[in-house]
Amino acid sequence: MTGTPAPPGTGDPAPFTAADYAARMRRAARSAADAGLDGVLVAPGPDLVWLTGYRPAETERLTLLVLRAGHDPVLVVPTLEAPDAAEAAGAPALTLRDWTDGKDPYEAAATLLDRSGRFGISDNAWAMHLLGLSGRLPGTHYVALTEALPMLRAVKDAAELERLAAAGEAADATFEEIRKVPFAGRRETDVAADLAGLLRQFGHSQVDFTVVGSGPNGANPHHEAGDRVIERGDMVVLDFGGLKHGYGSDTSRTVHVGEPDEEERKVHDLVRAAQEAGFRAVRPGVACQDVDRAARAVIADAGYGDRFIHRTGHGIGVTTHEPPYMIEGEQRALVPGMCFSVEPGVYLPGRFGVRIEDIVTVTDDGGRRLNNTSRELVIVD
Repeated sequence: MTGTPAPPGTGDPAPFTAADYAARMRRAARSAADAGLDGVLVAPGPDLVWLTGYRPAETERLTLLVLRAGHDPVLVVPTLEAPDAAEAAGAPALTLRDWTDGKDPYEAAATLLDRSGRFGISDNAWAMHLLGLSGRLPGTHYVALTEALPMLRAVKDAAELERLAAAGEAADATFEEIRKVPFAGRRETDVAADLAGLLRQFGHSQVDFTVVGSGPNGANPHHEAGDRVIERGDMVVLDFGGLKHGYGSDTSRTVHVGEPDEEERKVHDLVRAAQEAGFRAVRPGVACQDVDRAARAVIADAGYGDRFIHRTGHGIGVTTHEPPYMIEGEQRALVPGMCFSVEPGVYLPGRFGVRIEDIVTVTDDGGRRLNNTSRELVIVD
């Protein structure tokens, strides 16, 4: 890596308050009732962090947030973890109910639930905990939150957008630095390590992925960086991101080591045009699938339709992949505050791939990119 540039931006955003978390919990309970559910059950993971600010380890000991319209929020926790739970930013907005080792945690949770209720439960809840609850309350029914309330976290407020913009800015700064490093003669894993180091240098607390797909490896959209030595003449797909201030970044750019040939430049220009078409389709009221259709049509019309093998985009927030999804069949309308990727690609097996990706947020009259590095084909050494 070259130099030690200063991190983009100055200062940290104001922390979320107990009032912020209380409002989220009320919204979740109200949304559940509107969806015909008797409540929401939230295990450790991103939903719990978003709702309470509490990030416990995911273990065999039951931790469960119970949200029901008309009832105060209750967090069931192991007694030995109760002091940490009480320190969470959202703790003043809920009641803690602890249980001790040797006692039945599912009985503690069951007393909070309607014995014949239907509940949304966070997707990453452990099977042993779900089975434990249903064993104590055999008349209850459960549905995954992404099925029951897919848009719960989808529309971001101003404070969340600030964090997403800062994460995008840090990812952009990472790309501006990585394009300066040598590529030829180095392994994909070397460049991936550079990417991870730069993301952390620019303020990321967590690096989720650093895809470096050189030459034929670029035709695999989720290629794990390996020991292949990057050569002059390679197209190289770079896709990287993680969390900064608790919110995600995710951007892709495709670079070329030395001068590209005519087809490589043609395919890159095509993907760039498709990415622009997808971005231009973003505005309130448009169906998610129409963003996919706009980008896909450009590639299909050029004869590469069967080489665009994934959806055009995914939502982003406290995780780097979440609803909404820009995919055929998703008729949900875009709403100001939604944030998602626009990332068409073309993949030619055995030869090379190209992907260009920005995070985009829906505004009152269109869309705004949260990634702003050049989408032209960048030549690296």
